[in-house]
Amino acid sequence: MYTYKVRDAKSGKVIEGELEGSSKEAVIRALKESGMTPLGVAEKKTDGLQKEISIPGITDRIKAKEIAIFSRQFATMINSGLSLLRSLYVLEEQTVSKPLKKTIGEVRASVERGASLSVALEQHPKVFNTLFVAMVQAGEAAGVLDETLERIADTLESAAALRSKIKSAMAYPIVVLSMVAGVVTLMLLFVVPQFVDMYADVGGELPIATRALIGASGILTSRWYIIFPAFGGAVYAFRRWINTKGGRRLWDAFKLRAPVFGTMNHKTAISRFARTLGVLVRSGVPILEAMAIVELTAGNVVVGDAVNRVSQAVKGGDSISKPLAKEGKIFPPMVVQMMAVGEETGALDNMLDKVSDFYDREVNDTVDALTSLLEPILIAFMGATVGAILVALYLPMFNLVNVIG
Repeated sequence: MYTYKVRDAKSGKVIEGELEGSSKEAVIRALKESGMTPLGVAEKKTDGLQKEISIPGITDRIKAKEIAIFSRQFATMINSGLSLLRSLYVLEEQTVSKPLKKTIGEVRASVERGASLSVALEQHPKVFNTLFVAMVQAGEAAGVLDETLERIADTLESAAALRSKIKSAMAYPIVVLSMVAGVVTLMLLFVVPQFVDMYADVGGELPIATRALIGASGILTSRWYIIFPAFGGAVYAFRRWINTKGGRRLWDAFKLRAPVFGTMNHKTAISRFARTLGVLVRSGVPILEAMAIVELTAGNVVVGDAVNRVSQAVKGGDSISKPLAKEGKIFPPMVVQMMAVGEETGALDNMLDKVSDFYDREVNDTVDALTSLLEPILIAFMGATVGAILVALYLPMFNLVNVIG
């Protein structure tokens, strides 16, 4: 999230606000695309604990699913003939989430004072992002607000379902590896020292594996007050680093090339690009403005930069597919070809929907395949790790039995 101060080119007024974006440069470009002259843009500082932990009833985070439900209910009411204000009143009354209820009330109050719905929503960038506001604005202008809200709900629900499946796939290996790390740490701290005393009484030379295990246990038990804080400090430093401009760029590039999960992240990014651009084009948002919004909501700096280069070429008179073909590392040939056909036939939005649907299926298949592949591998790894520690611990006993025998 970034705070900005701009001068309106038409009125000359200085305006301040907040805007989501993948980088400071992306926000500046989006503001310029909107006809504003940026006077200052800065990243909004957020408390780390509040940013990372969401506890229902304690933090004010509003889930994407809640926004999707709000959009669909709003669309149904508008389609049924209820006025804008009446719909907002009803939504405010029936919404359970306190943060969302408060936001709807503030939006209703702004509309009562004469603001358009899109302007009222724009005052709450943490809840209604740039994509949401731009689509509502286009829907208002075309007189199809109900249809636009339905599209927003569809987009949010699809994105939420995909994100949930990816999180569940990534959660399993994280949980298993955390369990392995926890078990190994406990064994090194509490189990291995018991064997150290026993082997010290017996005497004799221990096997290399046992000596290595005892050495690791000795380091951990005698230096735990250094090791654990150092680990925590490394995690904190890494999180700070990926929030820097250079760190974020390198981290996002790594996510697209990472072993195992890189392919899934890449396909997810393409799906997000196609779905966002498609829904904006269908809603009547001008192509350059749509590209600027896609760049801001790309979710990956590397993908956002590629979209920006395509946007600059389109501004210079090119079609979308021509500069898109030059970004082969991000956009596969199939995506380029389908968008070229869409431009030629005047059905770009439909083609983008097909691209998005295709990559959604690809991501689902990849997630299922990864889950099936990783589950036995991780279980075997966990068993092998614990087994190796136990063998190293009992190896001297086996040797002693052989000697006695």
